[in-house]
Amino acid sequence: MTATFEEFRGKFQVERLSIWRSDHWTWSVRPVHCTLGASVLSLNRWCPQLGEMTADEGAAFAKVCRHVEERYAATFKPAKVNYLKLGMVDAHLHFHVIPRYDAAQQFAGQHWSDTGWPGQPDIAHGDDMVYDPHLDDIRDALKG
Repeated sequence: MTATFEEFRGKFQVERLSIWRSDHWTWSVRPVHCTLGASVLSLNRWCPQLGEMTADEGAAFAKVCRHVEERYAATFKPAKVNYLKLGMVDAHLHFHVIPRYDAAQQFAGQHWSDTGWPGQPDIAHGDDMVYDPHLDDIRDALKG
């Protein structure tokens, strides 16, 4: 289990892969991609439990989700967007944001498939955290 806020941010390369930041939340590309544009929404302060989120952070979360979904619609046009809050390995409050596709996608010369469609996303795909050479391209595309 990730023990500190700094370890979480390092593991997920939050600074380098950041797409957008608000007062409370940071949206960044997920280092391991299960679908094109997979990302992470993480709270900007250490918070190990969902119930410890403040009212302001909760209200901001809804606004951030709207922004995320608008950027996906403008960039990759997924059929659906899933938000997963698991916290089994990394205790810090974050959501895996998984755009879902009902057909194969092409981006940066690579073929992308949603192998879990229409069921659960295959988030364990690439679980070895290998650097994907397209992460910066995906980040830049989502930034607009």
